Amino acid sequence: MFSDPLFLLASIGILTCLVIWVVEAIKMDNTSILDIQTPSQSKLSKIGFVFGLLILYSVFINAGDLSIILLLATIVSLVIWITGKFIGNSYLKSSGRSWFIPIFLIFVLRTFMYEPYQIPSGSMIPGLKVGDFILVNKHSYGLKIERTGKSFAMAKDPEFGDVVVFIPPHKPMPFVKRLIGKPGDKISYINKKLYLNDTAVPQNYYKTESGIDFYLENFNGKEITVQHMRSRPSSAPSEWIVPDGMYFAVGDNRDNSNDSRYWGFIPRDNFMGTADYIWMSWECWTCVPSFERAGSIE
Repeated sequence: MFSDPLFLLASIGILTCLVIWVVEAIKMDNTSILDIQTPSQSKLSKIGFVFGLLILYSVFINAGDLSIILLLATIVSLVIWITGKFIGNSYLKSSGRSWFIPIFLIFVLRTFMYEPYQIPSGSMIPGLKVGDFILVNKHSYGLKIERTGKSFAMAKDPEFGDVVVFIPPHKPMPFVKRLIGKPGDKISYINKKLYLNDTAVPQNYYKTESGIDFYLENFNGKEITVQHMRSRPSSAPSEWIVPDGMYFAVGDNRDNSNDSRYWGFIPRDNFMGTADYIWMSWECWTCVPSFERAGSIE
C-alpha cells in the first residue's frame, strides 16, 4: 500500500491541502461565522475529499491496513483541535473536534473490536462462500493496532478448529483458513485425510453432490464440514512439523485451497483474529445482496 504511487500521490495531495487549509484558518479572525467557509477553503475541502477517496481506493485494491490510516487521521484531527483551542481559534477547534470524535470511534471499533471483510475465494467452501461478508473479531487473540506484530494486551493463542484471519508469509493481504496445527505438532496429509500427531482427525462421510464428497470432521469438539473433489486425485503423502512460534492452517475445501500445505507456516504475530459472523452475501456486482446466510461461523 505505502509503495503504491497512487497512495503516495494522494497522501501528498491531501497533506498539502490540509496545511494550506490550516494556515488560512489561522489567518481568520475569531469572529468569523464557523459554519461558513471561504471560497478557497471550500475548494480545498473538495480537492482534499477527492484525494481522500483515492487513498481509500488504494487501500482497497492493495488490501491495505485501514487501521493505520485511521490512526493517522485521528492524530491529525486531535492536533488541529488542540491547536485551535491553544491559540484561541474557534474555527480550528470546532473543525478538529468534529473530525476527531467520529474518526476516533471508527478507529477503535475497527481496530480493536470488529473489522468487515469479504471472502474473495472458494477455499473455505462449504462454510464460507465467495461474496460472503464477514465480521472479524479483532480481539480474539489480543489487542494490537497493526495487522501484524505482538499484542499489547489480552494476548491469547489460536486454538484447533478456529476459523482464523491472518497475513500469510508470502502475501501482504488477509487470508481465511481453518487452524489445524500448533507449535510442535506433526501434521500429515495422506489420501486426503488429515493426521495430527500420528492420530487421524475423526472424519465421517456425509453426502455426495455433483462429484463432490462432503465429510464431517471433529476439531477440538467442533464438528465442521469439509469437501473433496472426486475429479482431483490424491497427492503424494506429505508431513510437516510445526516450528516454535508458528501455526498451520488449511481450507475446508481441501482440493481447492492455497494454504499452509503449499506456502508454509504462519507466524504467531500474523494473526488478526477469528471469522465470527456472516452478515451479508453478495456474489457479484449485478446480484442482489442476500442475508439468508447470515449467522455465526462454525
